[in-house]
Amino acid sequence: MSHEQDAYRAAWEAAVEGAQMRDVPFETMSGVPIDAVYGDGPLPGQYPYTRGLFPAGYRSRLWTMRMFAGFGTAEDTNMRFKDILRNGGTGLSTAFDMPTLMGRDSDSSWSLGEVGRAGVAVDTLADMEDLYADIDLSKVSTSMTINGPAAIVMAMYVAVGEKGGVPRAQLAGTIQNDILKEYQAQKEYIYPPRPSMRIVTDMIDFTNTEMPRWHPVSISGYHIREAGSNAAQELAFTLANGFAYVEAAIAEGQDVNEFGRRLSFFFNSHSDFFEEIGKFRAARRIWARWMKERYGATDERAMMCRFHTQT
Repeated sequence: MSHEQDAYRAAWEAAVEGAQMRDVPFETMSGVPIDAVYGDGPLPGQYPYTRGLFPAGYRSRLWTMRMFAGFGTAEDTNMRFKDILRNGGTGLSTAFDMPTLMGRDSDSSWSLGEVGRAGVAVDTLADMEDLYADIDLSKVSTSMTINGPAAIVMAMYVAVGEKGGVPRAQLAGTIQNDILKEYQAQKEYIYPPRPSMRIVTDMIDFTNTEMPRWHPVSISGYHIREAGSNAAQELAFTLANGFAYVEAAIAEGQDVNEFGRRLSFFFNSHSDFFEEIGKFRAARRIWARWMKERYGATDERAMMCRFHTQT
């Protein structure tokens, strides 16, 4: 190992000092050891976060394990949630049926044949109470994949938590609430674009003060990719949507350092291994630079592109 590589390794070790590393071998399928860092340039956890947001990455802590789940009635899905948590799940991810996603009641004629299919049916606050019954919402983070009716569903979740003795400030989770990609790809919108953006920015503002552990938007490229884009187009549309939310919130007088650290992303992961790696690295780098240089963020957490991915 060269002097430069020795120095780089020493800098990384200083950055992760005190972190509890997982006691597992890090090696290829052929048994070749994998070093923690290679090359030069900014370390993982350093601006612009090209190599990752945290110095130790998953060598210290695994990601949250969420099984996307939702079917039938709220009681049905509640049983599934409990089974997931009993078997090692560390978070919940809620799938809603099409009527719920479109803001329709289950007994609407428009809902015929769709109730409880491909997701759980939630019509009322009582349904939401049944959905999370006997689950301690202070100890689990919940992701909810819903957009048009997101404000109503989030309000129901807050009410369920508070009824169970969990203040809204302690509730942790994410609601997708990315309405722009609905017009572009998934088509599950309810209102016109301008009123929809007003709802999104109002929710960002509300969570700034009331729900500091909540991510009010999950800016989603997954649906754009599934609608036919390539990797570069997925990244371009997704970041453009994210910047639109940032600009809308700033225009309403919100502090980028407050709301920026709670924005998150959802990307697709296709089969071209290196192209996908490049896409994720570019996403972190571009987002960090724009948040700092264009929008004036000074809090490092507001510059970080946090995302999860699905195949």
